Amino acid sequence: MTSTSAPSTELIPGMADPPKGALYLPVSSRSLLEPHLPPKGERNPDGFLFTTLTFATSLDSSLAFSPDIPTALSGPQAKAMTHYLRSRHDAILIGVGTAVTDNPALNCRFEGVGPEGQPRPIIIDPTARWDFSEESKMFTLASEGRGRAPYIITVLENPPTEKKAILDKYGGKFITLKLSTTDVGGHRIDWKDILRALTVEGLKSVMIEGGRAIINSLLLPHYLPDITSVIITITPTWLGEGGVVVSPQRRLDENGNPIAAVRLRAVEWHPFGEDVVLCGKVKF
Repeated sequence: MTSTSAPSTELIPGMADPPKGALYLPVSSRSLLEPHLPPKGERNPDGFLFTTLTFATSLDSSLAFSPDIPTALSGPQAKAMTHYLRSRHDAILIGVGTAVTDNPALNCRFEGVGPEGQPRPIIIDPTARWDFSEESKMFTLASEGRGRAPYIITVLENPPTEKKAILDKYGGKFITLKLSTTDVGGHRIDWKDILRALTVEGLKSVMIEGGRAIINSLLLPHYLPDITSVIITITPTWLGEGGVVVSPQRRLDENGNPIAAVRLRAVEWHPFGEDVVLCGKVKF
């Protein structure tokens, strides 16, 4: 059904000659995803950010073997699909744990995507603990025109000077937001503040890729209306006990009985090689 090497006939934003290793997805496969993606060439209503929650998971709902072990799950077709999704979004968002563990590129290697079509990496790093350098993948790719430097969401009024200098050099920045107090007295950056800040930066769409804490916090009832689309790759493997599991907080009804934390509607299932991709919208 899908391929990663056949030539494309469809132009996409930021089109360039495909470099070695560029990924490809047939137009027929792209059309399956179209209802779940930001609309092409249309201006969003003011203040609206098209927010896609997307990640790859095992059959036991794990993202990785453990927080400190990078774990590849998707097959080649689903990987090409992910990079097509990146070509259709303005930004890619992850948490600091993923940034520290994976040293990710967070760029788009889809065929035809040039420098102007690269998504902006967004890192949620409240205390600026990600110890990046100019040799980190994101900055190396930014210097080569094959990616962008990240915007880092923090709560620090005065982020580390050396890190700020690197970001400034490559076109990234720190964005400082305030902590909010949770119902149980904890503190976190409010998702609504994060999404609003991205809109202020001129971004029209973002795909949220992980990790566990990021995904589980976004799936709290208060934030479900902010999720425009859900696209999940399910791989035919069990990682086993002790994995990094996506499992949002349990919900209770008015009588204290457990109910489903989140359910999707308008669900579609599409095979991509040995993986299956679930597309839908959050029911709330």
